[in-house]
Amino acid sequence: MAMRAKFDIQAEVAALSDLSREELTAQWVRIYRCAPPKGVRRELLIRAAAWHLQAKRLGGFSTETRRMLRSVIDRVEKKIADRDSQANLVVDDIKVTIAPKRKQVLPGARLVRDWNGKTHIVDVVEDGFVFEAKVYPSLSSIARKITGAHWSGPRFFGL
Repeated sequence: MAMRAKFDIQAEVAALSDLSREELTAQWVRIYRCAPPKGVRRELLIRAAAWHLQAKRLGGFSTETRRMLRSVIDRVEKKIADRDSQANLVVDDIKVTIAPKRKQVLPGARLVRDWNGKTHIVDVVEDGFVFEAKVYPSLSSIARKITGAHWSGPRFFGL
């Protein structure tokens, strides 16, 4: 690739950080033909636009990488289907229903919940959940602080 073309791509990627959130959202819609997920961070919008720009100019994933990704996706989908098909088992003529596992949130995740016109943000860390610069042991304690009433924390945050 010519040095000039490489510089042009670098300049265009760098310029993405100057775009407003609305402009980045419009780019997302143009690229993916749908609105970005609710609460998505600006940094992800920039990275998605940068990846698309580079893929368009440089060719995107190689055939080998696409094949490997497809294989991984197929294996994950099969595991999910196998797990879901085992939700109802028959043991000694008795139907046993296995409760689905609750979604696990991993450290680094950010939960966003609108409540009474205010947006509440919770960050997941190794030893709990950070809300308003304080670490809480459970999502239920945070939901109680936000609402003033007892809530299932995972249910309150849509997990």
